[in-house]
Amino acid sequence: MQAKLSRMFQSLQVRNYRLFATGQLIKLLGVWMMYIAQDWLVLDLSGNSATALGVVTALQFTPVLLLTLLSGRLADRYDKRILLFIANSVWTALALGMSILVLTGLVQLWHVFAFALLLGVANAVETPVRQAFVSELVGVSLLPNALSLNAAVFNSARIIGPAIAGLAIAAFDVGPVFLFTAVSSIAPLVNVVRMRTSELHREALLPRDERAEARVIDGLRYVWRRSDLLLPMVVMSVIGMSLFNFQLTLAALAKTGFNTGAASFGLFSTALAVGALGGALSGTGRRSRPSVWLVLGAAVACATFGTLVGLAPTYWLVVALLVPTGFFMVFFAQAANQRVQLGVDAAFRGRVMALWVLVFLGTNPVGAPVIGWVAETFGAGAAIWIGGLISLTTALLALTWQLRRSGARLRFRVLPMPRFYVTQIES
Repeated sequence: MQAKLSRMFQSLQVRNYRLFATGQLIKLLGVWMMYIAQDWLVLDLSGNSATALGVVTALQFTPVLLLTLLSGRLADRYDKRILLFIANSVWTALALGMSILVLTGLVQLWHVFAFALLLGVANAVETPVRQAFVSELVGVSLLPNALSLNAAVFNSARIIGPAIAGLAIAAFDVGPVFLFTAVSSIAPLVNVVRMRTSELHREALLPRDERAEARVIDGLRYVWRRSDLLLPMVVMSVIGMSLFNFQLTLAALAKTGFNTGAASFGLFSTALAVGALGGALSGTGRRSRPSVWLVLGAAVACATFGTLVGLAPTYWLVVALLVPTGFFMVFFAQAANQRVQLGVDAAFRGRVMALWVLVFLGTNPVGAPVIGWVAETFGAGAAIWIGGLISLTTALLALTWQLRRSGARLRFRVLPMPRFYVTQIES
């Protein structure tokens, strides 16, 4: 057990990565608290409008759609550490400004819309740079472990943050939550400054003069020629757009579907995050590139459980189903991320990861308003199960395409109890 735990948290032995992960955990606690507070504030200001929630989500992710590829070019040309400092500084300033508006009672719905849009700009720069920077912190050998720990950090914050936010909103309203977000976002700024640049793994990068010629179109051509990179990105783009809208749909499901309060919404988010943390930790022992079968199998499982969440008739059944949904959601996303990162050349990593962020987050401006309209018209449950069915169809089509392309066959065998089915790939 000791040896297993040591391997699970191996990347934390690297000082620069330890600083990075600690700063991210503190910031993300505040970020997830802010997301809960922001959604609750929008519902209060808009008269419980799911469409307004969809608009906020769309504004938050529209800059990702428009600017992420350019950010990937920046990541391949300039110092990622400095870019992270600049982007996080902007985030801190915006969070502080929003907290002042909420605490003084001057906030209006259009303020929330503007805040979401500006935060989206900061995210569009920071996210692809942060994704590409991990390999410089730990090197390629520890990259799968570091990526899994990143997901664990993210989902640990997603467990704790919403639970605290639900209680804090009930006790103090949303203003103090926004203020905590502003204060917590200072942590990554301090830790980025404390990193030792001499210990960064930059030997695989091209010389600075050659990096200056990095073009967005070259990164797109690179991915287009690589079906092993293109397939997980296509599947992720559809699932991300149709199913990964739980920030929107769970708020609407809690308040309008089951007529519950902020604490219950926090429980939905926490249940999803508990499963997500398990999915993240399950990949920490991985030391090689995940197979395409692992990625597609996880996509099918994620879409199946997501569909069941939307069809669940009772509150506690939704809570129970959100745990495996969160597990396979992150297991799929992390396996796909690792398959992309471990298959890309260092010279293209910034632009390829920018494209990954685009398909992972940038599809929200397209999907969120539609999902919000479906939730308001037909109910939040319908918005979830419709997205789940679209995702399941996409995953099964991708699996069929990969089987035909590789010449493999999928065989099912019925075995004695307690194991019912075994899936085997045969060439």
